[in-house]
Amino acid sequence: MSVHLLTGAGSGIGALVAASLLDRGDEVHVVARSQERASELATALPGVRAVVADLAHPESVEALDLPDRLDSLVHAAGVVELGTVAELSVADWATQLRVNLVAPAALTRVALPALRAAHGTVVLVNSGAGLAAHPQWSAYAASKHGLKALADSLRGEEQTNGVRVTTVYPGRTATPMQAKVHEQEGKSYDPADWIQPSTVAEAILHVLDLPDDATIPDLTVRPR
Repeated sequence: MSVHLLTGAGSGIGALVAASLLDRGDEVHVVARSQERASELATALPGVRAVVADLAHPESVEALDLPDRLDSLVHAAGVVELGTVAELSVADWATQLRVNLVAPAALTRVALPALRAAHGTVVLVNSGAGLAAHPQWSAYAASKHGLKALADSLRGEEQTNGVRVTTVYPGRTATPMQAKVHEQEGKSYDPADWIQPSTVAEAILHVLDLPDDATIPDLTVRPR
């Protein structure tokens, strides 16, 4: 039985990955921002084990009690706030950087002993915005460009410890975040127009199930 730790398991891609891992009998730990949210996740994902840390305050991950071994750590949590550089506040910038970049770095550091013990895999769910920035996406794209740098550095640092690191770059995916993005853009939203979250979840599961003789450093999933 493999052991996994996920963020962002409350909805979208993260929820589907967590459910799939539970369905096949794996042990799944998820990060919840509050005890109330942990109870909600335990109800939504029977069998899941929730630990409490608020990713908007990355220092809170320091107190997490994690398993002694982890076969994977999947960073699927993220927040977005669109706006021009002229409009975005310091709070808008700080929140996106904390949740999308600093929290994954801090949680990975805390989880590394368990990942090394299992020769585990770290998956960072990035975005097309982590490869190219467009107008009104500066803060979010900056956090995702930083996440790419984190993955690239971590991959080189942990190779000799047997830890694999994969960045997944989904295009626009039909998740609650995408609905919020369309609202901020003032556009109508039809989930059928975009990648289905189950498609990205399957790609992540493929990465987690990859045999030991190979690694996938980067994986891009785009709409047809």
